[in-house]
Amino acid sequence: MAGSAGRERMSSVDTAWLRMDRPSNLMMIVGIDVFERPVDVDSLRHVISERLLAFDRFRQRVEFDAAGTAWWVDDDRFDLDVHLQRHRLDGEGTDAQLQAFVAELAITPLDADRPLWQFHLVSNYRGTDALVARIHHCIADGIALVRVMLSLTDDAPAPTGRPRRRRDADDGSEHGDAAVLSNPWRPFLQPLTKGAVRAIEATGAAIGGSMKLAGEPERLADYAQVGQRVVVDAARIALMGADSPSCLKGVPGVAKGIAWNEPLPLDDVKLVCRALGASVNDVLLSCVAGALRTYLRGRGDDTEGCEIRAMVPVNLRSTDGPIRLGNRFGLVPLELPVGFANPIARLQEVRRRMDELKGGYQAVLAYTLLEVVGHAPKLVQDPILQYLSGKATAVMTNVPGPKALLSLAGRRLSRMMFWVPQSGDIGLGVSILSYAGGVQFGVIADRKLCPDPQTLIDAFQPQFDALMTVVAMLPPEMLGRAIDPVALEHALFDTP
Repeated sequence: MAGSAGRERMSSVDTAWLRMDRPSNLMMIVGIDVFERPVDVDSLRHVISERLLAFDRFRQRVEFDAAGTAWWVDDDRFDLDVHLQRHRLDGEGTDAQLQAFVAELAITPLDADRPLWQFHLVSNYRGTDALVARIHHCIADGIALVRVMLSLTDDAPAPTGRPRRRRDADDGSEHGDAAVLSNPWRPFLQPLTKGAVRAIEATGAAIGGSMKLAGEPERLADYAQVGQRVVVDAARIALMGADSPSCLKGVPGVAKGIAWNEPLPLDDVKLVCRALGASVNDVLLSCVAGALRTYLRGRGDDTEGCEIRAMVPVNLRSTDGPIRLGNRFGLVPLELPVGFANPIARLQEVRRRMDELKGGYQAVLAYTLLEVVGHAPKLVQDPILQYLSGKATAVMTNVPGPKALLSLAGRRLSRMMFWVPQSGDIGLGVSILSYAGGVQFGVIADRKLCPDPQTLIDAFQPQFDALMTVVAMLPPEMLGRAIDPVALEHALFDTP
């Protein structure tokens, strides 16, 4: 259903993200750029006006019609001063002060009568400035927003004009409310297979597959195989049990804690990958699992056999071509083997589980589920998404960033970081971003469930150091080969 000039219907997936807001978990992506030197505010305003506002979404607010349908509408009262605000930290301007400021922003709703984004220029942070961005998830997913933010930098290509508005041609007439209300899982299980296969055809290359079935008639027999796997993966999602109980699970409060670490050298991470025959993602996720193990044991939790499930976003869009806003990703459930004491065994188990997920269609199914519930009333969406969020402890994402230092408004950026929002009762978000030769971990956590997020993130470095120790002790002939974790356990990591 096309919109008129200045008015466009919000897609069902973006509507689903818009309606996930709750006081304990606002659906905002929060990011930070740290300047090497203080930035000129007029130069920053100019960049935002010329580059960010080239995208219609950042001039549009959300409006609901009588039927409850969400529309993007041009904001006739748009004022950049409302969206770019200035703040100054008191005293020494420490990391802890900036973290507290960002944590407060993370629980402060955006003005629903304005475009759903806001930038905060923070001065007196360690002698320089930091730019904190808050952007609602209904505008775009993390991959798209990273590209948008990079388009603001002087070393990245800027948009050449206002991107074409993306029309949502699906009016949702396939799935009536009566069917939704009769069985909360019916709108999930019935249209899911058809919608998932359609999405697989459209996004097969983006998710690492080469199966473009519609364009390869000789492979139409693959439909049966795909359909079977889709049904299996759908059942896995619908019948998914809860992960291990821990101090990180429960009903969150409102207050948040923000933490980050010093970046790991990306060259060191790649060295570990080559030596142990693993991917960068495998190594980083295994460090997350190890850090969670350390943190839980420090809080008195029993980690024997512990499995912490994290919902991991999987990109379903091509990163080539023009920047497209909106959400085009699916969430896959990854069980982190927190119960593994041996870091090599933990890494190999993470790799095995990731390989298994890559061979399935859970990401596409999750995306299709959001399409379905986005058409349904909010009272139908809430229990389904609450059910799924209750099966996980964390949301975790890993985004590859630029390899070289960038500059914004004439100032080099020494650091970039972002924090992923959590839905339902999930109280922990872990974000990983590579930038300029470093890998940065960020944690956002509910203070009630995780009162000391810095303690958690401080455990990442020792976990990586343990892997580096293995690499340093390996004889040259073993480098790059599969390593027997049991043989190393007593020799190197005799951890109970």
